[in-house]
Amino acid sequence: MTSSKIALTIAGSDSGGGAGLQADLRTFAFHCVHGTSAITCITAQNTLGVNEVIPINATMVEEQIKAVMEDIGVQAAKTGMLFNQEIILTVAEQIKQWKLKQLVVDPVMVSRTGVQLIDERAIAALKNNLIPQALIVTPNCYEAKILSGITINSLEDMKKAAKIIYQLGANFVLVKGGGMKGELRGVDLWFDGMNGEVLTTEMIETKNTHGTGCTLSAAITANLALGKTPLLAVQQAKLYVTTALKYALNIGQGTGPVGHFFPLLD
Repeated sequence: MTSSKIALTIAGSDSGGGAGLQADLRTFAFHCVHGTSAITCITAQNTLGVNEVIPINATMVEEQIKAVMEDIGVQAAKTGMLFNQEIILTVAEQIKQWKLKQLVVDPVMVSRTGVQLIDERAIAALKNNLIPQALIVTPNCYEAKILSGITINSLEDMKKAAKIIYQLGANFVLVKGGGMKGELRGVDLWFDGMNGEVLTTEMIETKNTHGTGCTLSAAITANLALGKTPLLAVQQAKLYVTTALKYALNIGQGTGPVGHFFPLLD
């Protein structure tokens, strides 16, 4: 009999397979962690973009989480695209009810290109109900700007934003620099409430970066499920994403996904 650590992703489906829960489950599997899921919305998308999004009924989202927790249980969980206020409030209540302490919140509000994905009521629910329950929150620079209310153009701005976001209640904040310009591109800022630490890895030049945010938060979640400390979980997750970018898949006519299963590729 083989046992396994278990992780849960609460996120949307990407029909193109590059991001969302498809990316999360592949990332969990890479880390030898069994992946469970609660689907929040269904998207019709490919490497060129998103054509349609349909949210799942909030009650069904709740039932998916309950089904996993009542029978299987998890060591860590993450949230991705939650789409609207009703789903966010439902997920936040389930996180509280099941006492999911090792929670990674990827506050999917703005794409890497700067397009806002959810409305103001949903953003308020994220800030007031979900992020306060997070062990780690992982905003990109655009999301950090919305959560902190400040413009982010420098490393010092990233530090200020991290401190403000920390005050929302998360234990740790990782401000991602993937959308930053120049030397700050790909530089992340880790904040633990007292100190800020700059995290860097090798910069990979590729147009195929679809799903990097989902993949990073999923890798952090998997490492937490395996018993790693929060900072070590983040550091190892960054190395995983960097390597997956080296093996990014050149598929479709647009932005391809990272190579989640790179050990199997030539």
